[in-house]
Amino acid sequence: MSRDSDVRPSGDEALPGTLPEALRAELIAFRRDLHMHPELGNQEFRTTAAIKARLEKAGLEPRVLDTGTGLLCDVGRREGDARPVLALRADIDALPIPDTKSGVPYRSTVPDRAHACGHDIHTTAVLGAGLVLAELDRQGLLPRPVRLIFQPAEEVLPGGAPDAIASGALEGVGRIIGVHCDPRVDVGRIGLRVGAITSACDRLEVSLDGPGGHTARPHLTTDLVTAAAKVATEVPALLARRIDARAGLAVTWGRLEAGHACNVIPQHAELSGTVRCLELAAWREAPDLVHAAIDEVAAMHGAKTVIDYVRGVPPVVNDAAVIDLLAGAMTARRGSYAIEDTEQSLGGEDFSWYLEHVPGAMARLGVRTPGDTARLDLHRGDFDADEEAITVAVELFTASALLDGNHP
Repeated sequence: MSRDSDVRPSGDEALPGTLPEALRAELIAFRRDLHMHPELGNQEFRTTAAIKARLEKAGLEPRVLDTGTGLLCDVGRREGDARPVLALRADIDALPIPDTKSGVPYRSTVPDRAHACGHDIHTTAVLGAGLVLAELDRQGLLPRPVRLIFQPAEEVLPGGAPDAIASGALEGVGRIIGVHCDPRVDVGRIGLRVGAITSACDRLEVSLDGPGGHTARPHLTTDLVTAAAKVATEVPALLARRIDARAGLAVTWGRLEAGHACNVIPQHAELSGTVRCLELAAWREAPDLVHAAIDEVAAMHGAKTVIDYVRGVPPVVNDAAVIDLLAGAMTARRGSYAIEDTEQSLGGEDFSWYLEHVPGAMARLGVRTPGDTARLDLHRGDFDADEEAITVAVELFTASALLDGNHP
């Protein structure tokens, strides 16, 4: 993706729809309120009500999803309007971890709950974009309709996107865009990538069973501790030789439990972890490959297996034309200097389910204050974001909506 550096739009190229200062301050307050009251996936009732109330105050008509949380809201769509809709998607749920930040007035007030992935920023940005676009529509300046998707349960595999789609989120949609906070990118910048930008992510639960016994006589038992250890170490290595290394298939264990006493070989052991994959084709093969590898290793030690392979999400594969739209929107607002290339991550994102149906793209939204060396990461209790990112995301969304008609 080639770009001239330090190119800014000239004054006569400026798009309407910049964020008014009063609305900017309101959005920051809205984000802080969400941050103080985080809700887990499919429990986002307060969050849903707050979004709904603000949209209705602006004269819009949001509809709560069939699952009871999350909303859809069209801007600029009239009865019988057949023009394709540009969808803006935000995820609204939080994580089940404590907020460990100190020195901020908006720290979570809910024990063991935190917006540690930036979903409060995503939600506020789509809300702000919707409010700005509604005003542009009243002025006759919105070229085609826009749909706001406030999706619940992104953090709960396989995500809330399938439920949103079942509730009509993609009906009439031609393209969909979203952002995800990135603490490695300075605020004021976005990261773009054509093709896969995240990875597939599945959940894996394995139970091993066999006759236990005394540690003095392991030859009379199925040594499940050794069997579990072998599954933990040898299955990832075995898979690495059964699929193209460029597919990036990786099994990583997060839990291994076996036994209760030092001199007793247990009858039961459990492992759980994730399966991540860079390529869509390899992801489709992964369940059969993983099942076979686990059974093979366990059988060598006489252990019986029960495998629960839970499908999660495929990779987010960004459409080239939609990436061009986002690049053009960011250039129009802040200049091409504000765009950087980004790499594919091993994280999973249920935004991918939308892209199984319509073309779209996700941008990485910079949330790091320039010069900050704290290296905060996502899914940590001390995660926070520079709130200027809200303005940047609103600008990106509104410019994309205004330019969408210019892109094939």
